[in-house]
Amino acid sequence: MKLWAKGYDLDRDIESFTVGDDYLLDRRLVKYDCAASLAHAGALRAAGLLTAGEYAGISAGLREIAALDARGKFRIRREEEDCHTAIENRLTSRCGPAGRKVHTGRSRNDQVLAALRLYERDALLELKSRLAAFAAACRGLAARRGRVPMPGYTHMRRAMPTTIGTWIGCFAAAAADDSKLADALLRLIDQSPLGSAAGFGVPVLNIDKRRSARLMGFSRAIENPIYAQFTRSKFEPAIMHLCSQVMLTLNKLASDLVLFSMPEFGFIELPEKFCTGSSIMPQKKNPDVLELVRGKYHAVLGEEFKALSLAGNLPSGYNRDAQLAKGPLFACLDTALASLGIMTVVTAGLVVNREKCVLAPELFATEEAYRLVRAGTPFRDAYRIVAEKFRAH
Repeated sequence: MKLWAKGYDLDRDIESFTVGDDYLLDRRLVKYDCAASLAHAGALRAAGLLTAGEYAGISAGLREIAALDARGKFRIRREEEDCHTAIENRLTSRCGPAGRKVHTGRSRNDQVLAALRLYERDALLELKSRLAAFAAACRGLAARRGRVPMPGYTHMRRAMPTTIGTWIGCFAAAAADDSKLADALLRLIDQSPLGSAAGFGVPVLNIDKRRSARLMGFSRAIENPIYAQFTRSKFEPAIMHLCSQVMLTLNKLASDLVLFSMPEFGFIELPEKFCTGSSIMPQKKNPDVLELVRGKYHAVLGEEFKALSLAGNLPSGYNRDAQLAKGPLFACLDTALASLGIMTVVTAGLVVNREKCVLAPELFATEEAYRLVRAGTPFRDAYRIVAEKFRAH
């Protein structure tokens, strides 16, 4: 039975269109909806709206569903629309009338939000873990080969000397800042939407939303119920923006590695096991993995802008448009997590070719100008003197 069922049948085409792929996307939210429903049941029990026996039955039922889901055996049918309906239907068949009480004092709106927040919290913590592993791989390469000198570039032209350590270290620094952004988002989403219901609170029943917040591990509950619905237009795009920032870090490294591993440069060598081949050219070893990571930044950016666009021009309160941002959120997090994992492996396996990291004389032009400055020559004069010398060559 649908959560909104009122005794009439929905047109089949309308049903298919409105459900979309939510019943498939929601597979990853089952355990989080069970956790949120368990917390809500605790608040209902404390408010005297469930008996001890009903609460015990609901708790056992939710744990059973979570266990089935962990084994890949909990099914969400298209006609159930989403995981929330599927879970309540299962509870009702197991617990009888108690299962029909679990939705008391909440709407599917704050139910969806609560499950998403719990999912996002886990995803952000996993993202931080993978950022740390990626940064460690960068530092590992710097520890092994960081003293090797290499040309630094501006405008795709040789500019000044740098080192492998400084070059790869910039990506460790970027990952550290990306992790700080994840910390900020974890603080931002650390507020429970349960109790906002459809966006206007829960009258009469005196359910303690702070209690359910604590039971879910949130430090606070959202006080303004309309804002709880607004957060879906704010928090999800913010998380997608973090994914875009992570992918920008990886895009830059992938772009460098494609360039620096070219035979014409040869600073870096990709192990053979990281490269694919050509179907026609026997000699080819292609950096496909780097090209895909490079391209996936743009795919994630597109998903972020899709969510931002969906959020605009909507009146306050829940609007079904928000459903369309769920897929982009999952896609962004999946891509960022997978890309961090693969670039950690790639970075740890990079080989530095010291003999190819040749420092041409012109790379020391700025240093030469500064030596003249130290001897008393004004910088602008020193600049012109050195520039003229290299023009003559």
